[in-house]
Amino acid sequence: MKKISVEQTVEMVGKEVNLYGWVDTKRDHKKIVFIDLRDRTGIVQVVGGEDFKSLNTEDVVWIKGLVKTRPEKLINPKIKTGTIEIEAKKVKVLNKTKPLPLPVTGDGHNIDEEVRLKYRYLDIRRPRMYKNLALRSKFIDLIRQHLFKKDFLEIETPILSETTPEGARDFIVPSRLQPGKFYALPQSPQQYKQLLMVGGVEKYFQIARCFRDEDPRADRAYGEFTQLDLEMSFVEREDVMNLVEGMMIEIYEKLNIPIKQKPFPIFTYQEAIKKYGADKFDLRTEEDKKNGIQAFAWVIDFPFFERTPEGGWTFTHNPFSAPKPEFMKDLLGKKNIGNILTTQYDLVCNGYEVGGGSIRNHTLEGLKAVFEIMGLDEAEINLKFGHMIEALGYGAPPHGGMAPGIDRLLTCITGETSIREVIAMPMTSGGRTAIMKAPSVVKDEKLKELGIKLT
Repeated sequence: MKKISVEQTVEMVGKEVNLYGWVDTKRDHKKIVFIDLRDRTGIVQVVGGEDFKSLNTEDVVWIKGLVKTRPEKLINPKIKTGTIEIEAKKVKVLNKTKPLPLPVTGDGHNIDEEVRLKYRYLDIRRPRMYKNLALRSKFIDLIRQHLFKKDFLEIETPILSETTPEGARDFIVPSRLQPGKFYALPQSPQQYKQLLMVGGVEKYFQIARCFRDEDPRADRAYGEFTQLDLEMSFVEREDVMNLVEGMMIEIYEKLNIPIKQKPFPIFTYQEAIKKYGADKFDLRTEEDKKNGIQAFAWVIDFPFFERTPEGGWTFTHNPFSAPKPEFMKDLLGKKNIGNILTTQYDLVCNGYEVGGGSIRNHTLEGLKAVFEIMGLDEAEINLKFGHMIEALGYGAPPHGGMAPGIDRLLTCITGETSIREVIAMPMTSGGRTAIMKAPSVVKDEKLKELGIKLT
């Protein structure tokens, strides 16, 4: 078992160590051969002899050696282990590598993305990619620490669910036990988290996987993405905003990531459109961008409804939102529809919308009115949302929540140009899975078992 990492060797001068890792580079000086041994924590120089000559870069090796202080003039200040080197006593090749289909040195930005994703298990070896994934892990850990301190419960919600109107196409999954019927993968856990509030949970969160069949963009992963999903009972809009803002500030301070303005500035939707021409905007200066500063802002007071191309009404953000209290009469009366403002709040960072939420309609009359304004009749409402309407009638508390996007926040922090750079194994821009060959053809007997016929 591996006991110590490369970066720990600086504390073990004069001791023999057993190291495991990959040959990062090799320098052959005839009688003496130098290699840089790499593991997840960094690299260290190892000095060997004839038995090193057969080593190739990216071979997996075990080395037993003595940790020695480097002569002062040979110290390398660019690496953590630059003050020491390992005098090899024994070396064993644990796995000989084939020639690599792509280099794993450098940042990889000049390599075709399709190639990088096909060999993502190699691409992850480059320090930039490992650093991004390590940051992602730490970021999620800090989220959990913060919310557990606030007495939240982490609860998983179903992946196989029912289609919901959340603004994107669903991925559907055929049912073998009920031929001709389909599940949908959740675009978000929206309805489930509200049902948890009806159940009296009061404070819920999860690191949720969400699925949307929408066109890929640099700031949006095709297929699946990850968000922090949270919901709270007995709250108003400012309570949720304050919780999320406090969490972000604490996490970013612990990661030593500077924030431009605290508390976060707040803009109404109308103010944002008038000042920036959009409801997501970048408050940073060029100097801020150079220094990695993150610029957060809130946008509030959105219109609840907008016109459809057919002349009807649809929601701008989320049909489960509540209007601002002063507009509840208009909602229930289905009048003044274009002027109704919602309790929706969006969090903006560096020009991206990185999260959205709202106070929910916690009464069945309020939720029904939204669907009726959208043109759904009684039968459609009962078919698609009967379970929600019924649940809200059993003493649902006032509640609200939010869902910051973890992938997008990490893209802002790292300064990467694509969201795929902070995801371990994302889909390609063409909608194919990394490494594996999905979507793929399914055998006829499998389709027959599912009651599906291709035309």
